[in-house]
Amino acid sequence: MRFTNNIVLIDETCDEVNERPDVWKHTLESKGFRLSKTKTKYLECKFSDVTQVVNVEVKIDALVISKKKSFKYSWSIIQENGDIDDDVTDRIGAGWMKWKLTSGILCDKIRMYLQTLKKMRVAAMSVGMDV
Repeated sequence: MRFTNNIVLIDETCDEVNERPDVWKHTLESKGFRLSKTKTKYLECKFSDVTQVVNVEVKIDALVISKKKSFKYSWSIIQENGDIDDDVTDRIGAGWMKWKLTSGILCDKIRMYLQTLKKMRVAAMSVGMDV
């Protein structure tokens, strides 16, 4: 059985959004997929200052879906208030990790020497030579 990971449901009102998860669940199940009700979470983005309904619960088969403040989707982090702080922090962290990997290869000569020596020993042992 196949599971779905990311689904985006967008609508104008909370009532219409509440109707969609059940429709999506039945559509996915007809195609051979399963929608995990316990792992499903939702994010509410307010695109205007007008508050329509406060404390809306989104449900799938009468099970309330938990709400998140931010959501990672397509390599970006979307926040409910529209800020990009989490996304910027994540991208900076990813950049530093790439730099750390690159600088470790370029600057760590002793480590590279030991790795090369280890590979040479393994290759020599497979041939039957002493190094």
